[in-house]
This record gives sequence, C-alpha cells and structure tokens, in this order.
Amino acid sequence: MLERYSTVAMREIWSAENYWRIVLDIELFACEAMQRAGLVPEPAWREIKARAGFDPARIAEIELTTRHDLLAFLQAVGEKVGDSARYLHLGLTSSDVKDTALAVQMKQAGEQLDESLWALRRVLHRQAANHRHTVVVGRTHGVHAEPMTLGMKFALWLDEVERAIARMRRATQTIARGKLSGAVGTYATVDPAVEEEVCQRLGLKPERIATQVIQRDRHAEYLTTLAIIASSLDKMATEIRNLQRTEIREVEEPFAPGQKGSSAMPHKRNPIACEQLTGLARVVRSNAVAALENNVLWHERDMSHSSVERIIIPDSTTLVDYMLQRLTQIIEGLLIYPDNMAANLQRTGGLIYSQRVLLALVGKGMSREQAYGLIQEKAMASWLDNADFRRSLAEDPRVAVLLSEAELAACFANQPFLQRVDTVMARFGL
Repeated sequence: MLERYSTVAMREIWSAENYWRIVLDIELFACEAMQRAGLVPEPAWREIKARAGFDPARIAEIELTTRHDLLAFLQAVGEKVGDSARYLHLGLTSSDVKDTALAVQMKQAGEQLDESLWALRRVLHRQAANHRHTVVVGRTHGVHAEPMTLGMKFALWLDEVERAIARMRRATQTIARGKLSGAVGTYATVDPAVEEEVCQRLGLKPERIATQVIQRDRHAEYLTTLAIIASSLDKMATEIRNLQRTEIREVEEPFAPGQKGSSAMPHKRNPIACEQLTGLARVVRSNAVAALENNVLWHERDMSHSSVERIIIPDSTTLVDYMLQRLTQIIEGLLIYPDNMAANLQRTGGLIYSQRVLLALVGKGMSREQAYGLIQEKAMASWLDNADFRRSLAEDPRVAVLLSEAELAACFANQPFLQRVDTVMARFGL
C-alpha cells in the first residue's frame, strides 16, 4: 500500500480527489483493524470494502447542508455502502482522520520538494564546474572587493541548497505523524493498536501524545523550513538581478525569442523572472508567520488554525515547488558574459589589489599601520581624483625603497587570489 503514497505532482497532492482518497483509506484501514479486533462484523467489513467510494461533487453538495466536510464525506460514502456504513469512523473524531490525512499530503509535498531541490542542486553543481575558473570581481557592501570566480558563487548556492535538502527532509519526517486517539487524545474509544496499524500503512509514525489534534509546532517547523528555502531562492534571484544591472551585466536571466521587456521601451531586457521569485518569497515568509500563530490553541483544541492551514500549506508548498523549478530553469539557461567580467575587474584601476600591496609591504618590514595608511591614501586619491593607483604607488619613495617594479606588478595579478579555488571546489566533488 505504501506505493500509493510515493511522490506525485504537486498540483495533484492538494486536489480534492487526492485528499478524499487518503481520508477513505484511513477510514478503511481503521475499520479493517477493528474488524480483526472483533469490533466490526466480518460481513459488514466485506460490504464496506466492496462498496466504499466517494464522489467529490456529492461531498461538496452535502457539505452545503452539513457545513462539516468530514460528515459530508461519511454521508456520501454511506450512500454507496448502505447500512454497514455505521461501522465506519467507529470511535474516531474528525481530527483523527483530517490531521492524519493532512500529514500524508504534507509528506507527499515534502517528497516532491525534495525532487525539485535535487534538480536545482544538479544544475548548480554543473555550473560551478563549468565556471570554476571564470574570474569575476567579488563585491562586499556592493563595492568591488577582490577577485574570485563565478564558479564559487554557484558553489556557495549549491552548499545552501544541500542544507535546504537536509532541512526539508527533517521537516518532512517531523510532520509525518498520524493520530487516531479520540476526542481529547485519551484513546477512550479507540485502541492504540488501531492507530499504529493505520499509520504504518500510510507511511507515518503514530504521534506519542496528542490532544484532539496533532500539535501545530510540527506544522510550524515545516512552514518555516519552506520560508528559509524561499529566502535562499530569493537571495540567488537577487544576486542575478544585481549582476544583470546595465552597468554590471555579467550575467542575465534567459530572454526568450519574442519576449518583450516593456510596453514603452523596446530595448528593455528586464529580470522579471527573478523579480517574480523575490515577490513570491515574501508570500511564503508571511505564511510562516501564520503557521507560528497557529501553534497557540485553546485547551485541547480550537479551530482557529484550520482555516489558515487550508490556505498556507497548499500555497506555500506549491509556491516553493514552482520557485525551485523556475530558478532551476533560470540558472540552467543563464546568459554569462566573461568579457564584461574582465572589464569590470579593471573598473577601479587596480584598487581591488590593495591587500596584496599591503601584505607585500608588511612582508618587507613596514608596520601594518604605516602600510595601511600609505595605501589608503593612494586609494582615496584614485577614488576621488581618478589618480592612477598603481603608478602613484610606484612613484612613492616609501614603496619604491621596499618593492621592485616586478614585485609591485606581481601584486596586481589575479592568480594569488585564485590559488585555492580548486581546494574549495574539491569539497563539492568538483
């Protein structure tokens, strides 16, 4: 039976058809366990097993009157089964079935997200390998810092996605709990053995203790995990957006033939897909706040969480799955401009090599404070007056007495910054 609960497409997981199918299985599994325990007559069980089914449209029709979805379900199934339907839902409360069904759906969604995360990981791994030696300027505070490689940016994201995979798996394990313990969790009307069997057949673990509901810290952990993943995807999309800016243009999200960027300006190539991901991340993060609020319920249960979860759980899982697939497409088809990267490396006239000069002067015996002050003086003149940084250093007697022309020139090479890139990449099997 476990094969039924393997990963299915996200759009199907939250369908009424899938939900009621899980609910029916829970009722049937419980009824079968009770039949073996002598609580349900065998002829009644055979009739239930043979006739039980559901029509989502009929359930929705009945719910207009009952205003209770599970009672509508039981009535709709009863219309197909006949008198033996009185043995369905024996000793159970609605949340026994509904919370357990939700756990199955969230487990299915977590498995689907795992697949989508792995797809993104594969693309990042490939791009990190392809661009491990593509030199690009690193930026801190939005300002040029020192040379690095584009492959290291991809490897950084790869590392974060691997953490996301681990988090998602933990959160999926956390939520994969079922309960069939009655109105306030005392098992007064149902044997714990029934719960154990039903959960085993669904691929869940029984909750150790529950009230009328499974406690919502589990759901909050799941939703906050989705929020962290969404924020990671937002970070990657924002970096692409920044690198696509006209004055940088080192990478660019794919721009399809016939695509239009603006109704007014035909020249525009806007990073709309990455901007969309940033916007959707805000929705997922806000849903996590609602999940945290849901953890606070009155006594053994109130219903304040229920209406919220009908929105935030399907929406967040669906949005994150879409975001993962969309970003995977963007990174796989990313337009990369090494010539612009090379040009940007020179935009500051060599300022990005200041630390190499600092280390060289200190290595020749100058104090760090003196060397830092000297280099900063030349750097500020380069920033503000467009002075040639390297020439002004070469012409300063405090530098010339310590560094030969060749030694100074060596400070302005990229290789010293990149000498351990392969060491870092090896940590990812690259």
